[in-house]
Amino acid sequence: MASSVAPDKILEIKQIISNHLSKSDMNNAIRDVLNDYAQRHPNSGPISRDALLRELKNRGVVDSMMENIQFGTQQPSPRQRQSIPSQKPTVNTVDTDQLVSVPLQQVNFDPNRQHLYLQFLNGKAFTDYLNEPQSEGYPGYSSSSLASSFSISILFRNQRFRTRPFACAGEPYINQGFLLELHKDKQQGEFGAKADSSTLLSICDRVHIVLTRKDTLGEIHLVSSHFLEWRQVLCAPANKTNRMLELNGIGAENKLPVGIINVCLQLIPPLQESVADEVLAAQINLEHTKSTERERLFLIYAKQWWKEFLEIREEHRTRLVKIFGQDENGVNHPVVSFVQPLRSGRLLDTPREAARFVSLIGYDRHSVVGNTDRTEMWTHTHAFLARNCGDCENHAVLLCSLLLGFGLDAYVCIGTKGKNQIHSWVVTIGTDDVFFWESLNGNRYQHTSIDPDDPPLDKLSLNNIRHPYRTIGCIFNDKSFYANIQPTCNVDTCVFRLTDQSKWKAMSPDAIPSINTPGLVITAPVMPHLSQNTLNPIALSNDIEKQIRALIIQHRKDLGYTTQFDDHLSYLLSPALSSYELERVTGLSVGSEEFQEAVRRAVPNGHAFKGFPIQFVHKNARKAFIFSLKNNLCEEIVCCHGDQVRLAVRVRVFTYPENAIATWMMFACRYKSVGSTK
Repeated sequence: MASSVAPDKILEIKQIISNHLSKSDMNNAIRDVLNDYAQRHPNSGPISRDALLRELKNRGVVDSMMENIQFGTQQPSPRQRQSIPSQKPTVNTVDTDQLVSVPLQQVNFDPNRQHLYLQFLNGKAFTDYLNEPQSEGYPGYSSSSLASSFSISILFRNQRFRTRPFACAGEPYINQGFLLELHKDKQQGEFGAKADSSTLLSICDRVHIVLTRKDTLGEIHLVSSHFLEWRQVLCAPANKTNRMLELNGIGAENKLPVGIINVCLQLIPPLQESVADEVLAAQINLEHTKSTERERLFLIYAKQWWKEFLEIREEHRTRLVKIFGQDENGVNHPVVSFVQPLRSGRLLDTPREAARFVSLIGYDRHSVVGNTDRTEMWTHTHAFLARNCGDCENHAVLLCSLLLGFGLDAYVCIGTKGKNQIHSWVVTIGTDDVFFWESLNGNRYQHTSIDPDDPPLDKLSLNNIRHPYRTIGCIFNDKSFYANIQPTCNVDTCVFRLTDQSKWKAMSPDAIPSINTPGLVITAPVMPHLSQNTLNPIALSNDIEKQIRALIIQHRKDLGYTTQFDDHLSYLLSPALSSYELERVTGLSVGSEEFQEAVRRAVPNGHAFKGFPIQFVHKNARKAFIFSLKNNLCEEIVCCHGDQVRLAVRVRVFTYPENAIATWMMFACRYKSVGSTK
């Protein structure tokens, strides 16, 4: 007798599967299957459901999905587990799949701590996304599985969380909540007294809410960056209130609304007596007055400092000395406030590994409408990490913060490179050496200053300079700001003796702390901690390699060639990929002799070997394969045909914090040489 499944259990299973689809790269795999089917059957029309299932089973997609899905009680994600202290009852995130709010009885919290329960209910008026195709992977929708999605990232008092993806629609349904710890009296021990109303009133930290959109190609776009003042909940009856947050765009569109999100704020446990509205208003007004006054005094000082800088040389007007930077919301901040020492815990072990990590974050110049000069946008680091992509200023700020955390004397440099292109990079100044760090590729260059008065013969050392930088206008970190006042701003002749007042004009050591000390300026940027990588590098490597093999087979089939892989040769490519990544991190090349010897032993006498390594920062197999084929050597290998041709391919994914990855691939082949009789 067939057993029946309860309707609620069916909904649970569907939700588990949809969650897995949204977190994995399964949508890309399904898209690849659809594209391949359309190429093989151009006149057959849309693929049927049964045919799609057969294709997915043949490719191993269904098996891969079932192996990774865990039915039953859902455990917290690695990011959530990292935020949950061991042997403590606090649960930092509330995972809900119901269509109604989760009752407080289902929320586990430490009664000795004060918490803010922040729940995102739903959105409306997202008019730019009314015609977005919806996906059955998100609650409430059932059409195409290939759709874009929203995600919300939040930062509050060094606590970071991200929602599950939800439908990118005009009225998206969200219904996801997070439990944020507000305050604990550390003087009373681990389980000290809860904060009273006056202490909660003094917490001026805002909740940073970042809305991102992932399109159908997997690209992530920054939609909105909003700062939420949460303390109205202290005045609400039973310390619970609903708010309608109007989210604005970014950059030039920061005054234009993109949509509205309905949020619920609740204080847990509630106060015995709510705070009066006028008390909260007075507190916020006092904080705003003090913060504004500090900003005003710094602006007055900066104007006087700039006037003195221009009086040194008239040519200084054209130097790239940047004191203020505009964030994604159009708010100006002193550039020194973007940099803060950042310790990565056990996620990164060395400064060079930190440089490699930053270089793996996507690079994208901020674009504006129209044919205008380059427009900078000094995005908050939290928004930069949420999007996992940004401009050179974002990369340089993050790398400088990490190097400061490792104890180096690091500064962000503003200058030019190449054909006078404005650029930002990092410099570290040691007792004897000066090094430049390129945050976009992780390269490190030693700087040796050249005296412009030296004889021309000695200037031949210019040929040994490998760095791409041409001029430098200023350098800064969280405590210092220096403008270059040397006769020329050429990098090659620049002397980095910062204490020499004839070469560098410094800002007052008292002025910068007045606006860059945490808590003094309520709008100052906040540096978030890094989150650990949640990807499985072994499973991801295997999955991408399977897809690459399938793409090679199909590509050669279209050319009329058969395909045979040499699995042993493929395995022997692994040490080379590890060596390439190690070289990117340390600058040292190791293991090449062993790799060459192994290949010589694996390739039969009279056979030739060709190999082509390449690295990507994404996990889209089709995109990587198409790009690789643009290289002539790779195309020769993939399309190799003749006597006893065997192909080999190996994929190795290296993971870093923030789900940054380095995806290494090597395409190789062996074949019998022409004229060989063996």
